[in-house]
Amino acid sequence: MLGKYIRKKNRLSPAQIMVIGFAMIILIGAILLNTPMATNSGEQVGFINALFTSTSAVCVTGLVVVDTGTYWTLFGKIVIITLIQVGGLGFMSMATLFAILVRKKIYLHQRLLIQEALNQYDLSGLVRLTRHILIGTFIIEGVGAIILSSVFIPQMGFVKGVGYGVFHAISAFCNAGFDLMGGFSSLTSYVDNITVNIVIMLLIILGGLGFPVILDIIKKRKFSKLNLHSKMVISMSSFLILFGFVLFFAIEYSNPDTLGALSFEGKVLASLFQSVTTRTAGFNTIDLAAMKDSSKFLTVILMFIGGSPGSTAGGIKTTTIGVLFLSVAAFIRGKDDVEAFGRRISYTVVNKSLGVIAIGLGIVIVLTMSLSLTDTNFQFIHILFEAVSAYGTVGLSIFGSPNLTTIGKILIALSMFAGRVGALTILFAISNKKKKNVIRYPEEKVIVG
Repeated sequence: MLGKYIRKKNRLSPAQIMVIGFAMIILIGAILLNTPMATNSGEQVGFINALFTSTSAVCVTGLVVVDTGTYWTLFGKIVIITLIQVGGLGFMSMATLFAILVRKKIYLHQRLLIQEALNQYDLSGLVRLTRHILIGTFIIEGVGAIILSSVFIPQMGFVKGVGYGVFHAISAFCNAGFDLMGGFSSLTSYVDNITVNIVIMLLIILGGLGFPVILDIIKKRKFSKLNLHSKMVISMSSFLILFGFVLFFAIEYSNPDTLGALSFEGKVLASLFQSVTTRTAGFNTIDLAAMKDSSKFLTVILMFIGGSPGSTAGGIKTTTIGVLFLSVAAFIRGKDDVEAFGRRISYTVVNKSLGVIAIGLGIVIVLTMSLSLTDTNFQFIHILFEAVSAYGTVGLSIFGSPNLTTIGKILIALSMFAGRVGALTILFAISNKKKKNVIRYPEEKVIVG
């Protein structure tokens, strides 16, 4: 019986195992969160709510249907932060950690799974990369936890302060956005706290860059020596953070319900934090519902783009939108090749980028239309905001996930799953296409534009 199961497992493609693996972790988390020992009331939260929360944690999103800080017991919070850590690193990274600890040999099939999970092209050096990712993650989260604890301990006491520091450091680095502040308030009470804002932003940025980029920076140190992927990630991330900061600052500057009441330094800090957190982190230091519609739409755009490949972030990714911009620029200039930093980008990558964007837009459109039918009590911009936040695994919310209907919660959970695992991965898992099409049909022109 066991041999039959192993043979069947080995016949599954890496994409299929990725989808099944994440689904199994979510299900286990939902079962644990639906136990009475997970809630302060001693009552079950309900399987749909538990499933929603587990999906949000594993998919490092941050959308919640109950207040994380007050509703869950210590056991429930430990389950949630564990799911966030596993979801942020990926279950294959955690499996590799276990194999390293017990000194178990990692075979080709496992290496293919790691390659799929880390979105890498080359099989060589994957175990070493995974080891660096795990060590680097714990170091970065540890430093972040220590600094955050220095702020929380004087306010909450040693044990609670350390617990809050660890929880928020992991949540920030994994771009999850879960918080323990209570009342669905996120980090609004720390809007002008320089230490909390800077530490959380740095954790979000580092988590959103991805370890392949971080390791490339550590190894080569100079921007000119970095590989093309790292250059594009850094360039696009810097541009999007600056772009969002300037627009948030200009639009909300005089809004008395967001930035208006803050000092000039507070406005700069809050605008920068808002620009960073929309890149799939899910924390907020200002009232999102009080923002102007233009700021809400700007947030939607940034959430849809998200972070970078190989990171804990979601969205269509910075390099994807970067390749699209470069493709448009090449077309306008009448060039046959898509180029960046003195290198040519293959049309396979261009086509994949177009596919990722098209599928992402399709999911958001279908989800938005579906929510406007199932949850009719909310404004359209708020429904669009929630839909993009779910698919981009961001976690920011305006009208509130707790107010969703049961069908709405299921739709959002499915969208979070697709956003974290990857729509292309899910499609490949369903189709399980193993052979390339060797038949090429005659070419013929089509009028477009």
